[in-house]
Amino acid sequence: MTTTETRVDDTSYPTRISGTPEHLPRAHPTVWGTEADGPIDAATLASHDATGYSVVDQLLSPGEVQTYWQELVRLSSDERLRTDERVITEARTGEVRSVFDVHELSGLVAELVRDPRVLGRARQLLGSEVYLHQTRVNYMPGFKGTGFYWHSDFETWHAEDGMPSPRAVSCSIALTDNYPFNGGLMIMPGSQRTFVQCAGETPSENYKSSLKEQRAGVPAEGDIVAMAAEYGIDQFTGQSGSALWFDSNILHGSGNNITPYPRSNIFLVFNSVENPLVEPFAAGSPRPSFIAGRDFTPLTR
Repeated sequence: MTTTETRVDDTSYPTRISGTPEHLPRAHPTVWGTEADGPIDAATLASHDATGYSVVDQLLSPGEVQTYWQELVRLSSDERLRTDERVITEARTGEVRSVFDVHELSGLVAELVRDPRVLGRARQLLGSEVYLHQTRVNYMPGFKGTGFYWHSDFETWHAEDGMPSPRAVSCSIALTDNYPFNGGLMIMPGSQRTFVQCAGETPSENYKSSLKEQRAGVPAEGDIVAMAAEYGIDQFTGQSGSALWFDSNILHGSGNNITPYPRSNIFLVFNSVENPLVEPFAAGSPRPSFIAGRDFTPLTR
């Protein structure tokens, strides 16, 4: 079942503008649920509300990590997928960078998104039933893995997918150890409370290049300097099996991995069923459904 798409007034989060970008106060909550709504305790919810992220150590057991790691190897080695548009390769090396819509390609991941350890937290943080906006696996091999420049996911999802508000949350589950030196994700804690506008128009079919290297929809260097001065930078490190939950509007990025140690993860994005996509706010047409899901049916066990 899908919800009829309608255009809503874009007064809170205008972006891809022609003038000078501004920093706008967030008009919506970070945490929508309460302690009674799921497995996250009150103190962790309060911390997530303040910083925009939280970490669950050992969400997956070592045995589960190994099972999912083998699944990543299978997907990246499947020659039948090499020409599939859901498989994104590195711009310089041609190696697999990401595989999108992975819950449709892997029964294991399809089960994971409905696992109570995952689904329960998504529902609690968003205070509602949820659906999948996006799923993918990310590969950052040793020596060759390239990072992601500073950005807010919501800025892109709002501009190019038509997500009305930042009532979405991402879960990144580490399948390799995350060190400070192998391209670990960096986050500006608290930055989810500020929407940083971006300048410039969205190119036609921008996703075809942005998934390899994002250029449209990234903050100006001066804005990044100002946000870092205000919020600082944290980094997600920890053992494989740990999970990072982070708000859709938080500023984050990662550097290249020039170490011998790979960094791979399963990336799941949950959106509230009360926040369905409409027409894009700053693009000529929506991105494909394998990047921005438009089946708003609530996830169930």
